[in-house]
Amino acid sequence: MLDATQHPILPARPGVGYKAQHYTDIMENPGPLGWLEIHAENYMGDGGRPLAQLRHLAERFPISVHGVGLSIGGDGDLDADHLARLKHLISWLNPASFSEHLAWSTHDSHFYNDLLPLPYTPQTLTRVAAHINQVQDTVGRPMLLENPSSYLAFTESTMSETDFLRALTQRTGCGLLLDVNNVFVSATNLNTSPHAYIDDFPMDAVGEIHLGGHDEDEDETGAPLLIDSHGKAVVDPVWALLDYTLAKSGPKPVLIEWDTDVPEWSVLADEITRADRALALVAS
Repeated sequence: MLDATQHPILPARPGVGYKAQHYTDIMENPGPLGWLEIHAENYMGDGGRPLAQLRHLAERFPISVHGVGLSIGGDGDLDADHLARLKHLISWLNPASFSEHLAWSTHDSHFYNDLLPLPYTPQTLTRVAAHINQVQDTVGRPMLLENPSSYLAFTESTMSETDFLRALTQRTGCGLLLDVNNVFVSATNLNTSPHAYIDDFPMDAVGEIHLGGHDEDEDETGAPLLIDSHGKAVVDPVWALLDYTLAKSGPKPVLIEWDTDVPEWSVLADEITRADRALALVAS
């Protein structure tokens, strides 16, 4: 297994997904903000203002790099060029954390805009574990894997999602990114218990917790259908599920994700403050 001790550590404090329009506010009035997340694909170029700002931010805050383009669950080989660019970014930035999604988004030469789900089978487990090992060997550090938002269940699945994730940590030494909003979205869409999912989640492997907003819709039968959009404030039931999670996990780095219809900094600051209060309840 790889050793993460030579890298910075994310504090058990609230973080936020970084957006360039908030640069001045973050540098001048961060409040209880403890760390920042960036999307890897936005910083794979050479030079320019985005990288200059990132270098300044990294001098002040621990950085988490979150990838969305590796297609860890894809049938084919990982994209070698993408992986090389990721390695370069992680090498010079030396972030406190790197994560990706348990999903696929490519097939042959086709790229999809969505992060698509996987059946949980021994065959899938072997393929995903091999991809995780390849990524970790390339970047030289353990990665975190994020639980997905689900809109349907595969009849061919022979494992629960939590058992699948647990098996991946055992095979590869990777950690887990627990997205509490994804748990709530999936449980609502599949008519399962979010609390039972949290009860069975391998908390000892969790390196980050994420929160975000979702959109509400209905399926063709009129049943609730939630869409993981990251375009709204975190709703009260998800905050309550965070409290339930932290009571089991203890303090963890907690991220506020807001990627579409991004609001002014003051709105995000309120979300950060609420996350800080939730962490304070379990800090003693």
